[in-house]
Amino acid sequence: MLFNSLDFAVFIPIVFLLYWFVTQKNLRLQNTLIVVSSYVFYGWWDWRFLSLIFFSTLVDFSLGKLLKVEESLFKRKVLLGSSIIVNLGFLGFFKYYNFFVSNFIDAFSLFGMQINANSLNIILPVGISFYTFQTLSYTIDIYKKKLKPTEDFLAFSAFVCFFPQLVAGPIERATNLLPQFYKKRIFEYDKAVDGLRQIVWGLFKKVVIADNCAEIANHIFNNSADLNGSSLVLGAFFFTFQIYGDFSGYSDMAIGIARLFGFNLKQNFATPYFSRDIAEFWRRWHISLSTWFRDYLYIPIGGSRGGVLVKVRNTFVIFIVSGFWHGANWTFIVWGFLNALYFLPLLLTNTNRNSTGIIAEGSLLPSIRELCAMLSTFSLTVFAWIFFRAENIHHAFSYIGGIFSDSLFMKLDFINGGKQKLEVLIVSLLIVLLIVVEWFTRRYSHPLEFITSHKPNRFIRYVIYLSLVLMIIFFHGSHEKFIYFNF
Repeated sequence: MLFNSLDFAVFIPIVFLLYWFVTQKNLRLQNTLIVVSSYVFYGWWDWRFLSLIFFSTLVDFSLGKLLKVEESLFKRKVLLGSSIIVNLGFLGFFKYYNFFVSNFIDAFSLFGMQINANSLNIILPVGISFYTFQTLSYTIDIYKKKLKPTEDFLAFSAFVCFFPQLVAGPIERATNLLPQFYKKRIFEYDKAVDGLRQIVWGLFKKVVIADNCAEIANHIFNNSADLNGSSLVLGAFFFTFQIYGDFSGYSDMAIGIARLFGFNLKQNFATPYFSRDIAEFWRRWHISLSTWFRDYLYIPIGGSRGGVLVKVRNTFVIFIVSGFWHGANWTFIVWGFLNALYFLPLLLTNTNRNSTGIIAEGSLLPSIRELCAMLSTFSLTVFAWIFFRAENIHHAFSYIGGIFSDSLFMKLDFINGGKQKLEVLIVSLLIVLLIVVEWFTRRYSHPLEFITSHKPNRFIRYVIYLSLVLMIIFFHGSHEKFIYFNF
């Protein structure tokens, strides 16, 4: 069930009314409704995978309770290892089995040996990478004694399957989200209204920005062998805003929907394309995943402690694993490797924490130095996204080769008529609008939050709302599924 679908438009009001008008006086009934609604929401794609998420919930709930009473360090490690094996085992089988089989066969064929191994027709469960990491962090935190295990299976089930962020994040920690299921929720009008604003802004980014960019980017990437370098640059540029509008738009909608039900989710994006270096970019892009890898992988293997070689090793480990998390394709691994290369000079010169505040704080526009830093970081990011979007490694290098050719500065050749030219112009103007709005509201968790802070008069508020709704109606692109549903 997609957030931008008619099904969801029917689903969400029903759940909202039941939640606040039927179950409001009973916390357990509210949590039960969340679990049932979340299972309906998830089962809308494929009901067979409901057993998978239930089993994962049951395993980590049980292991959490065992970790609470177990004092033996060896047995605690066994319990934690069991959680890791179960969660990563499911993830590895459904997401990476065919990838490893294919590469195993290819490796032996290089030495003239033919291996017979069959791939399987495996359907990737939607959101498995997200809820797997969410439940895994629960048992790790209990093992480290940073969190006490819950005795409430219903609350824990709601934490695992909470439908706003179930299939594409943000990846929530039990320390933040789980306690919210213990407390009675009271409807707060201002909080709900701000949630609606964030939903509208997320919907704008998805259907107006991402879906329109997708039409152009898909056409260029799918026909890259026949297009010149300037067209290929444009394709990479549009994909850059497609993936941002798509994923950050989903996060905005998830956070906004959660607020309708009285929950606070963590911010997942913070204007990443205004970053002044790649380290700042990764502090602003997919924040919940970046901090997950930092806390549960990077720091445990040594982080930035130790000698230069240890720091370099850990940097490549974190980025390559992050790339592999995104999908079973060598393109994602190269994408992670490339980001590690970008990050390395900052780490070695100890400048990776230089850009932590808001860019151009207290100024209307950035300085020349800040602007150059933003543009260079953005350019590196656009280049890396080519690997993320390409079908395979050969496609990626062929695409890049097409960019750095004699045709780089030629007239765009994928535009065959006035209609396509107008389409590119309109989408480009919409991207400019997005950039301008996010620049002037970069201090807020989402642009429409400024309404809460500055409280403009009713006329201005309704002009803003009406403008967004009209753009969503008249400039919506093709109905594309969310990119991160693939991960």
